[in-house]
Amino acid sequence: MEVKEFLEKNFEAMKADLKELVSYNSVFSEDEAPFGSTNRKVLDAALKMMEAKGLRTQNVDYYAGFGETGEGEKLIGILAHLDVVPAGEAWNSDPFEMVEKDGKVYGRGVTDDKGGAVAAMYALKYLVDEGYPFKKRVRLILGCNEETGSECIRHYVSKYGHIDYGFTPDGNFPGIYAEKGMYMGTVVGHDSAFLDIQGGEVSNVVCKKVKAVVKEGSFDETRFGNYLKEHGVEYDLLHEGDVKITVYGVAAHASMPDLGVNAIAHLFEALYASGFEDDLVAFFHKNFALTLHGELLGFEEIKDEVSNTSINFGVIRKEGNDVMMSLDMRFPVKSNTEKVKELMQISEGKVEVLCRHTAEPLYFDVNTPMIKALKKAYEDVTGDRETPMEAIGGGTYAKAIHNCIAFGCEFPGEDNHIHDANESMDLDNFKRQVEIYVEAISNLNEIEG
Repeated sequence: MEVKEFLEKNFEAMKADLKELVSYNSVFSEDEAPFGSTNRKVLDAALKMMEAKGLRTQNVDYYAGFGETGEGEKLIGILAHLDVVPAGEAWNSDPFEMVEKDGKVYGRGVTDDKGGAVAAMYALKYLVDEGYPFKKRVRLILGCNEETGSECIRHYVSKYGHIDYGFTPDGNFPGIYAEKGMYMGTVVGHDSAFLDIQGGEVSNVVCKKVKAVVKEGSFDETRFGNYLKEHGVEYDLLHEGDVKITVYGVAAHASMPDLGVNAIAHLFEALYASGFEDDLVAFFHKNFALTLHGELLGFEEIKDEVSNTSINFGVIRKEGNDVMMSLDMRFPVKSNTEKVKELMQISEGKVEVLCRHTAEPLYFDVNTPMIKALKKAYEDVTGDRETPMEAIGGGTYAKAIHNCIAFGCEFPGEDNHIHDANESMDLDNFKRQVEIYVEAISNLNEIEG
């Protein structure tokens, strides 16, 4: 049976499986180890789906799970994740009730990354049903902690080791040959002048709304308003003894902050312009302001022909007398964490920059057999031989396991609103994903050695 015929017969089942996975609000939670009760439930559901498709399944301590087929010493790995970022606001439908409209489906995770997981399941189902002659084992590994640190895959690797070839359907076609390094930190402002401040939900999303409370008369409201109006940023002021401020931004993935409007940055810069006295606000203006690429800190010197630095502030909270703000930095693929840490020695006075986690960049030669096999699969299915592979700022499972790159599931020119309201996926492209992954698995299966 041809793949297209298989898809026509199985497409309603594919959509039903995706709808079921989307129904789980699988955001990280501490209510049940390791990543929350809902992540345990969605993994159980996914394991049942894979078993029903003829795969040998294994639960890896609820950190991850996998379904496997084929035989042989060499292992092809496909890594997808079942956890999602918080839904946030401004959805046109329930984010956990998948909706189909005008050739697309909408829901949190339909693209990132439950759609990729289901597409890979059906690619394997097709090959199993057809009795494909595997020379290698193929393992679909589903993790539950990609959005909050990928501890799931590190745990998997500690028990089962690395893979020989593979991909994660958590990026773009025709493939990601390089991923920027990561520097994750916290900026702490001690003895803050803010009476309260709360904004953002996760560090890897541009903050779309921040609320602050400050003393009456602590800033010039006219200058504050004029600044935000000049930058096209909406805000509210409410006087209730103190001044309650709300600034509205636009969410985007932290790796592409230029696609968003950061509410934290605009609040701080408007307060600085209006005379508000706070060490963290002054520190922010000196070192970051509205820049997105570390221009004020000397990061231009590590920019390369492949990539640039990106900086995002996603979450801010008042804790006691201190303000804690997350810092999510993606740095160029030809630099390293040692150089970045050197540039980030900027703590001063009552403000500290604390490094929580770093990851070195990922880089593959596009002429290696694995990369060529994946790119050929995309080109043969789509006929697109012009679109080049990319270097990106996003971090995927490819950094946590050897011999893996991000490959799909977004197609060139698509904007599926990943990490934003109304996340979507084109249904024709859902089918094409399966076709491409069938070819990719077949190509990787034929690599000698």
